[in-house]
Amino acid sequence: MATLPEPTSEPVIASLKPYYCELRAGRTIAWCKCGRSKRQPYCDGRSHLGTGFEPMLYTVGDEPEEVLLCGCKHTGTPPFCDGTHSNLPGGYRGDDRSDEHRAALRRAESTADGVRQLDAQCYVVAPATTRPRAPGFWIRKIIAPSLGAQHQSQFYMELGSGNSPVLAAGDRSVILFVAKGEGQVEISGRPFALAESDGAHVRAGEAFRLTADRPMVLFVSALPAAEALDTLDTMPTNFDERHPDRVRGVDEAQRSEMGPRYFQMLVDKSVGSTDAAQFIGHIPPSRAEMHRHLYEEALIILSGAGIVWNDESCAPIAAGDVLFLPRKQAHSLECTHPDGMDVVGVIHPGDNPGINY
Repeated sequence: MATLPEPTSEPVIASLKPYYCELRAGRTIAWCKCGRSKRQPYCDGRSHLGTGFEPMLYTVGDEPEEVLLCGCKHTGTPPFCDGTHSNLPGGYRGDDRSDEHRAALRRAESTADGVRQLDAQCYVVAPATTRPRAPGFWIRKIIAPSLGAQHQSQFYMELGSGNSPVLAAGDRSVILFVAKGEGQVEISGRPFALAESDGAHVRAGEAFRLTADRPMVLFVSALPAAEALDTLDTMPTNFDERHPDRVRGVDEAQRSEMGPRYFQMLVDKSVGSTDAAQFIGHIPPSRAEMHRHLYEEALIILSGAGIVWNDESCAPIAAGDVLFLPRKQAHSLECTHPDGMDVVGVIHPGDNPGINY
């Protein structure tokens, strides 16, 4: 008779990366919690015996699901990955492709409007490339369905002084980031102060108007994606009182570590955003392992410089650029600046930038 393992308080790490799985509607799975199963990430019916662990059952809803099932068995959101693996020993690794391999990749060249096209729909854009000479209010579409996005749009906005038009995105939510300057945002009749590096959330159905005390540069995301923002004649007064707090600034006490990198959430469920999120983070000189996300991501480079790597191409990236990453797009972001790189990201659909596979 086989000897059963001794009960233990710690599971075995089956994999330092989660398992990508496509689950059909209505299916019930038994997720391996002990880490010993030979059918990862699922229970094999016997390997957990005597360990003190039992498999976890999860039933899919009425629609099929693409999920990342935890492989390290230390997640705080079982059975799904929550990024914990990045902070386990050996869990955060760099790109192990050879210098010869990377040297052979295609270098993406910039177009006249500042776009470097990488693999598939992945690209880097320098939004200010087409800035008009006259100061004032200016907006440029940099991410949208017509440019290859499926889930989010982003607009680059400059406001030299005074007020912007009243803007809205219909039944979509809007996430703002102040890259430069300070002023106010009025959200459906409710005013909020805005400072540099603040994030703000406008709920679906609401409108917003900006006032610049000092010239402002902002990135404005519409979620789900839209080709343009609407301009309204008057400001509605339908502010959603269920979520009175809408602006978040940088707070070092709220940082989360992800290997040698860290990030802080700005816009998330705490300000009423349920299926999209905005974060600000720092990348030290390093080259990340090639990885993918199940969410679509727009990454704004605030400072520093580096290189974005895909499977077949690469491009330089620097302060002021925006990197667009489609869902499931393999990529690695390398920071080459000695002081590191500060970034702001918007992800949708999703709420945790620490999850990758």
